[in-house]
Amino acid sequence: MQRSFLVITNASAGSADDRAVQAVLDVLRGGGADVACETPDGPDGVGALLERHPQRTPVAAGGDGTLHLLVAALHERGMLSQRVVGCVPLGTGNDFARTLHIPLEPPEAARVLLNGAPRELDLLTDDAGCVVVNAAHLGIGAQGSREGEPLKPVLGMLAYRVGAVVAAMRSKGWPLRITVDGATITDGDAPVLQVGLLNGRTIGGGTPLAPDAEPDDGLADVVISTAVGPRARARYARLLRTGEHLAHPDVRLIRGRTVEVIAQGAPVPINADGELEDGVNRRTWSHQSRIWRMLTPAVIETDRIVRGT
Repeated sequence: MQRSFLVITNASAGSADDRAVQAVLDVLRGGGADVACETPDGPDGVGALLERHPQRTPVAAGGDGTLHLLVAALHERGMLSQRVVGCVPLGTGNDFARTLHIPLEPPEAARVLLNGAPRELDLLTDDAGCVVVNAAHLGIGAQGSREGEPLKPVLGMLAYRVGAVVAAMRSKGWPLRITVDGATITDGDAPVLQVGLLNGRTIGGGTPLAPDAEPDDGLADVVISTAVGPRARARYARLLRTGEHLAHPDVRLIRGRTVEVIAQGAPVPINADGELEDGVNRRTWSHQSRIWRMLTPAVIETDRIVRGT
C-alpha cells in the first residue's frame, strides 16, 4: 500500500532548511510515497493541517520544538493514539531524535520514514495543560537557554554553552520543594541548581542529562543537582558533558510517575522541549506510559534491546 505523509515544516526555517526539506521530499517521492508539504500559520496552525490531511502520517520537519507542537496538537484533539508520527530533525539540538537513533542527516531520516517501524513512547503532561516529549528542566539549564537564545542564529549549538557560562555567573540556585510519587526529595531549605524530568536522554544538543533514560519504560528520569558552590558547580558542569555527573555527590537520580516542583522563593525558569518560560512557582507533571507512536529505525541496538529483525 502506498505510504502517505504530511511533512510539516518550520515557518522560521532558512534557505539551508529549505534545501534539506527538498532533499527529504525527493527521497520520499522517490520511494513511492504520496507527500504533501505544509508550513503552519503559527503554532496554532498545526491542528488545522492535521484536520486538513486526516489520512496522512504527520512528520515534524524541524527541531524538538516542531515535534512538540505536533504531538501537543494531536494530544489536544484526542488523536495521539490514532496517528503515527514521523520526525526529520532539522533543529539546533534535535535531542529526542538522538535518543531514538533517528539519523541527523535529512535524507537518511527520510528513509526511516519509508522503512522504519512504529515505536510506542511515553509522554509527560503537566497541570498547565502542556505536554513534554523529550525533557523539561528547571534552573540553571533553562536560564542558560534563555541567555543563549539570541545567539543561536549566529553560533548554533555553541550558543547553549555560551548561555550556560553566563547563567553560571549570575545564578546561585533556587530553593525548591521537589516530590516524586509523593516522596519529598528536597524540602526547599537549600538551593537547587537544576532539576530535569526526562523521557529522552539529552538536552541542549546532546548534553546527556539522563544518559540511561528510555522513552518507553513507563517512568520519568528525574535528575536533581544541588551543586551550587563554585567548585561543586564546576565539577558538575565538567562531568555533565560526558554523562558522568550522576556520580557527583550533589546529584540524585529518581525515577517516577508524578513529579511536583514548588518554588519557595522567586519563580524558577523552565525549558520544556525548547519552549522557554521566565519562571514558574509551582508545577506538577504526570507520566503517561506508551500513549503515542513514532516511526524509528527498524533495527535499534542498545544496551537493553534489539528491535526489528
